[in-house]
Amino acid sequence: MTAQGDKLNRYGFIVEPRANKLEIKQAVEEMYGVKVEHVNTMNYRGKSKSRYTKTGVLSGRNVHRKKAIVTLAKGENIDFYSNI
Repeated sequence: MTAQGDKLNRYGFIVEPRANKLEIKQAVEEMYGVKVEHVNTMNYRGKSKSRYTKTGVLSGRNVHRKKAIVTLAKGENIDFYSNI
């Protein structure tokens, strides 16, 4: 995402799984004061994991995630390190 942020003016976020593209766009514009052109989203299902122990097989699942790739208007950028 760092390379895309520099070259293509895109930034990645992990968002609430129930959020839609309009909600993501509004939230980014409010939080960072920038103009958003496009929002692309992708859902990642959690991986199933299992391990063998003395008491038997334990199985579980990692959490599901939704990622959003936000493309900003030309001339806009987000400075994540300004508060440090």
